[in-house]
Amino acid sequence: MEIRTQNAFRALADPTRRDIVQMLASQDMTIGQLTDRFDMTRAAVKKHLTVLSDGGLITVEARGRERINKLEPKGMAPVLDWLSFFDQFWDDRLAKLKKAIEGNQK
Repeated sequence: MEIRTQNAFRALADPTRRDIVQMLASQDMTIGQLTDRFDMTRAAVKKHLTVLSDGGLITVEARGRERINKLEPKGMAPVLDWLSFFDQFWDDRLAKLKKAIEGNQK
């Protein structure tokens, strides 16, 4: 598995980071806005944001003194590519099973 894919999965491995990704899907937010939604320190939220950024799942834009965290939809591409392999795998398996069942019914 390539490093880009590993970083994306690492970023999504934590439930707090998955929650952050979902929040950023509906709106861009500052660290302060995110911190208000969790029972953790600003430093802890910042660490989660760093992992998400390293995973390519978010970008940070400077607006004056604020840092705005934004979802990076393209960051999900490695995860979706990896999962699509298994989607095709199961489609093939189920098609073979269907064929075998239908063959036995004749």
